[in-house]
Amino acid sequence: MGCRLILLRHGESLYNRKNIFTGWIDVDLSEKGIKEAKEAGRIMRQNDLFPDICFTSWLKRAVHTANLALGEMEWEHIDTLRSWKLNERHYGDWQGRDKDEVRKEVGEEVFKAVRRGYETSPPALRKDD
Repeated sequence: MGCRLILLRHGESLYNRKNIFTGWIDVDLSEKGIKEAKEAGRIMRQNDLFPDICFTSWLKRAVHTANLALGEMEWEHIDTLRSWKLNERHYGDWQGRDKDEVRKEVGEEVFKAVRRGYETSPPALRKDD
């Protein structure tokens, strides 16, 4: 059989639940996110999707999701490699801010361009941040 790539996004984080831009802020999973990660592991096991290796970002929500999913699969023995290059995109000065407030401040067009595009960057962090 050929190679397969399984992509699994982290479960709901504490900031996702509050509608806050997270970026590189290292928040953990919410209770819902923990359940989602375990369910992902059950689904992968039921479908015989057993990875040979696992890659995650350095962010605890991603690491925790991977560990919970692999635990549900009883597949914790595989190597898990972490890289900052897999971290969520950095939202600059928007990190830690309510998404609806930012949308009102900058307008829908700018909000979408930064949030979903690759050509527009969020405002840089402040020097005191």
